[in-house]
Amino acid sequence: MSLSLRTISREQHLAYIRSLPAASHCQVPAWADVKAEWRSENLGWFDDQTGELVGAGLVLYRQLPKIKRYLAYLPEGPVINWYAPNLTDWLHPMLTHLKQAGAFSVKMGPPVVIRRWEAASIKKGIQSPDVKRLRDIEADVIEPRAFEVADRLRRMGWQQEEVSGAGFGDFQPRYVFQVPLADRSLEEVHKGFNQLWRRNIKKAEKAGVEVVQGGYDDLPEWQRLYAITAERDQFRPRPLAYFQRQWKALNAEEPGRMRLYFARHNGVNLSAATMLVVGGHVWYSYGASDNIGREVRPSNAMQWQMLQDAYQLGASVYDLRGISDSLDETDHLFGLIQFKVGTGGEAIEYLGEWDFPLNKLLHKALDIYMSRR
Repeated sequence: MSLSLRTISREQHLAYIRSLPAASHCQVPAWADVKAEWRSENLGWFDDQTGELVGAGLVLYRQLPKIKRYLAYLPEGPVINWYAPNLTDWLHPMLTHLKQAGAFSVKMGPPVVIRRWEAASIKKGIQSPDVKRLRDIEADVIEPRAFEVADRLRRMGWQQEEVSGAGFGDFQPRYVFQVPLADRSLEEVHKGFNQLWRRNIKKAEKAGVEVVQGGYDDLPEWQRLYAITAERDQFRPRPLAYFQRQWKALNAEEPGRMRLYFARHNGVNLSAATMLVVGGHVWYSYGASDNIGREVRPSNAMQWQMLQDAYQLGASVYDLRGISDSLDETDHLFGLIQFKVGTGGEAIEYLGEWDFPLNKLLHKALDIYMSRR
């Protein structure tokens, strides 16, 4: 296939995304509106013989202070055929185009899965004193084509830093936890939960926990719970304006793309979450909870309702997003994977993010700046 690349309209980009079974929410055109501090461009790959649009990518440009040079970032993209033997023919025109647009460095996140671990395997690993990280456990599924993609990228000059620690070195998480829904009944999904999850769901039901969907006007209440969570877990929360912008942008592009859930007890909201939908892929995006009412298990009830709604939407996967790769019980992020493993899904390792320095000096300066941050 002979390929050409050029800027496309948002309408062309969205039509292409809609033609696919799924794509990352970071690669829909409206994500550019969510990331308002970045300049954006929609790229399209065309088959020269047929003129058909065969790939697309949302590029976010972040300008360096004082000079008109940019970091070009394609989060969880571009959306192309990553397994094509002629991968150079896809990526080389992109690099040429981005360099002409003033980029000094390109960062991308191929949506390519490299390893999968089932919940049962992770549970055994947690119980073993010799296991400290996910990679210490033999993967249940290894995707050999992913290694071929990585090899091709290195030969082209793409670079990747070895991620140590929690696996959050990339802009987007390398490790995520997903519950497969395709070819399963809801009863089978429920049976896949561990005993503690099933007991907590039942406990919430008996206590009268109610799970409801909210709207744009309920985002301040979401922010209240989110701020409590940030203070408790010691992270810097995003402002309310970010979620308001996300709601308006994503739902204007596709009604129902972003949803808001609350779990309440006796009229008091105890937990909240945002959900994103693109085709057959549904994400639990952000979560929040109060410091009170945990004994009635609102978070378990809310996740089960969100999962059921994802199933009714025809989703093939319910994605609980990022996890740490640490299985050390003393690690402050251990509770994250422990909570998600209870759903009986699987841990996924993606190929991670890759960089191409178009200007090595400026790229190195960015590396130093990011490491200090």
